[in-house]
Amino acid sequence: MTEPLPIRIVIPVANPTTAEELVRLGADLLEPRGGELTALGIVEVPEGMPLSEGATRARHARRLLQRVLDFVPQGTPIHPIVRIGRRAAEGIVEAAAELDADLIVFGWGGKSPASREALAAPFSNTIDVVIREAPCDVAVVKQRGVREVKRVVVPVRGGPHAELALRFADAIARRHGATLVALHIVPPGITLAVRAQAERALQSFVRQHVGNDTEMLVREASNVRAAILREAERSDVVVMGAAAPTSAGDGSTHSLGAMPEAIATRSKTTVVVVKTHEAIGRQTFEQLASRAETLAAADRAAEESRAVPARVERWFGESNFHHAEFADLRRLTQLKEKQGVTVSLVLPTLNEEETIGPIVRRAIREMVGRVPLLDEVLVIDSASTDRTREIAEAEGARVVQHHEILTRYGAFRGKGEALWKSLYETSGDLVVWADTDVRNWHPRMVYGTLGPLLHEPRLQYVKGYYQRPIVQAGIIREGGGGRVTELVARPLLNLFFPELSGFIQPLAGEYAGRRTLLEQLPFFTGYAVEIGHLIDIAERVGLEGLGQVDLERRVHRNQELEGLSRMSFVILQAVMKRLEERRKVRLFAELGSTMKLPRSGRGRLSLEVMELADLERPPMVRIPEYLERRHAVPTGLDALVGS
Repeated sequence: MTEPLPIRIVIPVANPTTAEELVRLGADLLEPRGGELTALGIVEVPEGMPLSEGATRARHARRLLQRVLDFVPQGTPIHPIVRIGRRAAEGIVEAAAELDADLIVFGWGGKSPASREALAAPFSNTIDVVIREAPCDVAVVKQRGVREVKRVVVPVRGGPHAELALRFADAIARRHGATLVALHIVPPGITLAVRAQAERALQSFVRQHVGNDTEMLVREASNVRAAILREAERSDVVVMGAAAPTSAGDGSTHSLGAMPEAIATRSKTTVVVVKTHEAIGRQTFEQLASRAETLAAADRAAEESRAVPARVERWFGESNFHHAEFADLRRLTQLKEKQGVTVSLVLPTLNEEETIGPIVRRAIREMVGRVPLLDEVLVIDSASTDRTREIAEAEGARVVQHHEILTRYGAFRGKGEALWKSLYETSGDLVVWADTDVRNWHPRMVYGTLGPLLHEPRLQYVKGYYQRPIVQAGIIREGGGGRVTELVARPLLNLFFPELSGFIQPLAGEYAGRRTLLEQLPFFTGYAVEIGHLIDIAERVGLEGLGQVDLERRVHRNQELEGLSRMSFVILQAVMKRLEERRKVRLFAELGSTMKLPRSGRGRLSLEVMELADLERPPMVRIPEYLERRHAVPTGLDALVGS
């Protein structure tokens, strides 16, 4: 029984415009059922510079990587991702480990064979490091721009690298309907008996690993390299197993062995050199485990503390997107359909008659009518006293009142309550929430946060951010919005949850997440819902599961200072509550829930006392009615907008 082909293949891409052959080769080697490719871009940030400085270059690299999608054969899943690091090799190895890759496929431009350096060490330093440290198999490709594959030759001498080469050569030949030739070189002048023995050994080796549909060729030659090169001239692709690393005599090393590297350098045919991943030996593993156990808890804590700034900087660069990366809604819809997921858009409202109409109209027109990106548009209202509900329904949205949902559990005032109940009312695998008091609303408020989830499987939750001008006396003034964020939320996160300090708008009302995560979260019922989500999600999936996206500019209704004060008070309470829960200590004998607001005027002085405390709803998966409804929901949504 032959070994399965790779399920997860990573292709580091230095230049997307020349990556076509690599991508097609990766598709040839991929397991047909359930396999996927990852096109990996690496942004290097020099020592001495914060990793976050790579954020802008990472965006540009992601846009360039989109070009590789044009090279992918129909039906082959591919995910373009970008990672940031000090050195490309480290980034590639880390990404391969993170993605649990089975194979890394490298392209090698090479140097002229006339160059002494090319003969001595033709593979770059990056490839050398990856070959040594990769957590999976590696294939290095000397590209010659082959378009049509009719004959694939694989020189074999036995061993694990030759087995991998034969399997990969067989996969390429089968995908193209090409002839597979297994080539074995023997010394000249051998006896017929020795030659027959070599032929039987080759036949047995081939049948053991790929079956009988292979042409077997035994050649006599005193110069093995020349014999392989002659056979390569008659072929379209050469696949070789690596040999033992050897010294080049100038201090460098032939990482894949002198012979394979020489063939790759001199051949005019595309050459693929493969190396199996060497499993960690028992003794080595035990040594690593023993060493890890000797670290004291205090030392580990100190190490983690020092690592937080570096983690945040790397995250800021790698997980910072721009809505323009996802503006091709047709491509985004194709990606959604390939993944077999559904999307729900939730629009929470409270007296938004001035803005809700254009928002619903444009969302349905652009993301339901023109392309089926959204499977469901829900307006969840919190007892509006104006015409919000009537306008939303007239524009085609399904409208529900949150106090009429799950009535057995009562109803609280607050946005968080509405969002929690919207999980019950929707069916999408991905849920997008977007505020409705926005005067310059654009579909980017939806596809901007949705796009990263569809492009990067590691992401579980994506927040939007934007410039927030403030409207004063009817005049828009830049840079004045986001006062609670800057004066309360950001200082709190930097002090107590520094891993979240890279979020630009932690309280933003535009965000999207995977239902499998959202249904596991508790929800604060009011203003604290957003900051509660960030803290809880970071603890559950880690910083690497979070992303943020630039939505450019957002003009909305600004609250008066007293309203911001109440919001700040509730957010402070929520953060203190999470601190006490996480640290398992009682920080305060009693956490205050009443806020005193002094009132003064002409001949009047008073103190207004109000109860301000966000309650918490349990994770939706603990609600029996939700579980019953989820079990009853078929794959895909039966109803679209307005049904």
